[in-house]
Amino acid sequence: MERQGATTLKGKPLTLIGPEIKAGDTAPDFSAVDGGLQEFTLGSTGAAVRIFSVVPSLDTPVCDAQTKRFNEEAAQLPGVEIYTFSMDLPFAQKRWCGAFGVDKVKMVSDHKTGSFGESYGTLIKELRIHSRAIFVVGKNNEVVHAEYVKEVADHPNYETALAAAKAASA
Repeated sequence: MERQGATTLKGKPLTLIGPEIKAGDTAPDFSAVDGGLQEFTLGSTGAAVRIFSVVPSLDTPVCDAQTKRFNEEAAQLPGVEIYTFSMDLPFAQKRWCGAFGVDKVKMVSDHKTGSFGESYGTLIKELRIHSRAIFVVGKNNEVVHAEYVKEVADHPNYETALAAAKAASA
C-alpha cells in the first residue's frame, strides 16, 4: 500500500509505504534491530505503555531535538517506555546517544528491512528513510495516539503524545 503525498520534504510531496495507523488500531508487529544487533519486535517492547518516536535520521536538527525532548520527558513518565526508530545504523545510534548523553530512550534501527516503516506507514519510498511520526501504544498493544507529521522538517505535537501516554499509564 502506498500513500502518495502523505508527507512532504520542503514542500515536495513524497510517498509513504504502508498503512496509516490510527488510534484504536492494534499495534502491528515488525522486525528491526536493537543496539546489540539482535532482532527487535513489538514483543520485545514488553507490556508497558510505549511511545514510538519515529525520525528520519538522528543527525538532523529536528530529529536531534525530538529525541532529546523525549529523553528529558522520560523522567516524568513512570511506567512508560520510549523508543526511537530510525534507519540509522545501530552504531550511529549508539555514537549519537553517547555524544549527547541520551540514556533513557531506547534506540531501534530499521535499516535492514524497513519492516517497522512498512508496518506503521512511515517508510518514505523515494528516500528509504522514515517520515516523522509518533505512536503511543497502550499496555494491551492498542494504539492510543498516532501522529504523522505532514512536513518532515516540522516537530510533532509533543504535548498531545505525552498526554496520551500519561492517560494510558494512569
